[in-house]
Amino acid sequence: MHRPLSAVTAAMALAIATVMLAATPAAAIPPNIPSASTAASRLAALTVTAESHHSSYNRDLFPHWITVSGACNTREEVLKRDGSGVVVNSSCAAVSGSWYSPYDGATWYAASDVDIDHMVPLAEAWSSGAWSWTTSRRQSFANDLGGPQLWAVTDNVNQAKSDQDPATWQPPLAGERCRYARAWIQVKWYWGLSTDSAEKSALNGMLATC
Repeated sequence: MHRPLSAVTAAMALAIATVMLAATPAAAIPPNIPSASTAASRLAALTVTAESHHSSYNRDLFPHWITVSGACNTREEVLKRDGSGVVVNSSCAAVSGSWYSPYDGATWYAASDVDIDHMVPLAEAWSSGAWSWTTSRRQSFANDLGGPQLWAVTDNVNQAKSDQDPATWQPPLAGERCRYARAWIQVKWYWGLSTDSAEKSALNGMLATC
């Protein structure tokens, strides 16, 4: 029994669309990002205070890109986790694959075009309470694969963000700002870091877009 031509055409169109969808790299998103309502309650629970100790910040106080497993360090683990079709060599360096950057919607096909962003920058963490931590705790924070602290993103976008908090920098892709706020809040809440008033106001505004 032959199907009507319209049904065959529709089936072919669906198949083509499915192939096209599969060919589009999906965003691999870090784990444990809370819902907007949970993020709002966690934001309300954060201590609000002015940042301090910024002048004593040194990036070396946060040992990062430590060896995680085998030859793989933290950066390489994130590239594998958040990329599509990633192939690594014997040193765990990514030699092929693709990476979708949620902050700006760009897709990259060379690992050298991708930075691993600390959602809450190390300098921001220092000034929000990490100055009082042990080096071991700062190392755990800087290499945290269990929460939404590490993101594979376009290198230039990460460099533009630098050490800024949401009061002065937000993802260029407006549709990403809800998730960015939820992830930022989760990291601060989980690690017991404070927020300043301008930062909290900006986060509330971002949550309102959810």
